[in-house]
Amino acid sequence: LEIGYGAMFLKMIWNLNIYQTMLVLLTISGMYTITGGLTAVVYTEILHAGVMILGSILLMFFAFNEVGGYEAMTYKYFHSIPSVISKGNWTAKTECYMPRPDALHIFRDPISGDIPWPGLVFGTTTISLFYGCADQIFIQRCLAGKNMSHIKGGCILCGYLKLLPMFLIVMPGMISRILFPDQVACVVPSECLKYCGSRSSCKAIAYPKLVTAVLPNGFQGLMLTTLCAALMSSLTSIFNSTSALFTMNIYTLMRPRATEKELMVTGRFISIIYFTFLIPTGV
Repeated sequence: LEIGYGAMFLKMIWNLNIYQTMLVLLTISGMYTITGGLTAVVYTEILHAGVMILGSILLMFFAFNEVGGYEAMTYKYFHSIPSVISKGNWTAKTECYMPRPDALHIFRDPISGDIPWPGLVFGTTTISLFYGCADQIFIQRCLAGKNMSHIKGGCILCGYLKLLPMFLIVMPGMISRILFPDQVACVVPSECLKYCGSRSSCKAIAYPKLVTAVLPNGFQGLMLTTLCAALMSSLTSIFNSTSALFTMNIYTLMRPRATEKELMVTGRFISIIYFTFLIPTGV
């Protein structure tokens, strides 16, 4: 999904071949992960994080300026309806193209809400705890910490950074629907196919469409860098975690006396295998 979304973004901006783009992104990510290991991943992700936050903040300010501010966004969002809702004898259901009345509420009705508040509190919270506290990608970063103070500080920083997506991702996405309702909120299959190549929905183009529409050319380049940074950060984390899981949990059982060098070579070999597997499946 991440590879395809990144390639689609590049195609929208530069009209590049989506399959060639996916191959290039996979190759670059795989090469510096395999050769540099976790050290390369950590250093590049520090740079990526700064670029991502800066680019997203710039886009947020440009987007709010375009729509007229927060109050204007909360009003206009509920009136962002596509102009084409029917074709021939077929008409889309109202709930398919009308914004939900509880769109600005976190805790939604337990019966009619698309994400009922009991599920949010007791279900999503549990999943988030697992993802944030037990996922291999995060655990690996903690194990690579210099000491416990660094590890705790990093976890606290990540917790605060988790507050940003509401303002840097969700709200710009809502603004994109306001500015381009016919494209982002399309419901007629032929219209969606025309705008994004999918017959079901074009929600995935909301963010890249906003980038290409509201940002000057120079800033579009920064956002392109931001997207590539986010994409490659995710890919390198997956590459590195996959090799670490196999090496430390499976290979050490087969060879308990394996040396550090042997484990390193094995980890890189597993990364190469996984990378080779991802190319045909991703492309």
